Amino acid sequence: MHAWVEQVDPDCICVQEVKAQAADVQGQFEQLGNRTGYFHFAEKKGYSGVGIYTKQTPSDVIVGFGSAEFDTEGRYVELRFDGLGVKRSIISCYFPSGSSGEERQQAKFRFLAEMYPHLNRLQNERDFIVCSDVNIAHQQIDLKNWKSNQKNSGFLPEERAWMTQLLTTGGLVDVYRQLHPNATDEAYTWWSNRGQAYAKNVGWRLDYQLATQALANKAQSVQIYKGEKFSDHAPVTIEYAL
Repeated sequence: MHAWVEQVDPDCICVQEVKAQAADVQGQFEQLGNRTGYFHFAEKKGYSGVGIYTKQTPSDVIVGFGSAEFDTEGRYVELRFDGLGVKRSIISCYFPSGSSGEERQQAKFRFLAEMYPHLNRLQNERDFIVCSDVNIAHQQIDLKNWKSNQKNSGFLPEERAWMTQLLTTGGLVDVYRQLHPNATDEAYTWWSNRGQAYAKNVGWRLDYQLATQALANKAQSVQIYKGEKFSDHAPVTIEYAL
């Protein structure tokens, strides 16, 4: 991964599901090249966790989004870069998965119900980009086997409707789809470890950059890197002309 990061040389790198505690990171992973990391760790060991590595020093760091239920799970860190009349944020957010059973699916629905108004309120204050494993494939073109997954977590009608609302009345932009509205197989970012899903490209598009309109308008190009397999997800890199 380090060689790829050095080659791409991004200003910010957002990571999700780090499954680490502060003690695990200290002295080893606070820096990634010339970038400093900022994290939100879960209270439960080996679970969830998000982070952002950045070249620039943020004006503020927000850990958690004010959720009594989910802030203990390490799902949200926001870096603010304010100055000269400009207010911008980059957010790393890890949405819950509901694939383990009905209890976690209901938790996922509660998370969505809290996250939507939070993002709406934030838009009234600043521009931002949310880099996230959303754990939702929005459209039929966002996964290989959409017909057989209509009753499975990640492609449920209620989850897809939430995404539609976020991208219409919610005012955010799916930046990848803005640049590549009709892409199918090349758009996938996650593959099951079962069978030969990766080799056969039986994938899902679960990883998004969701931006306010002003920042989405500055998006120039996007790449989903599949040259090497760092995990069951592939990195999504978008270049913005800021």
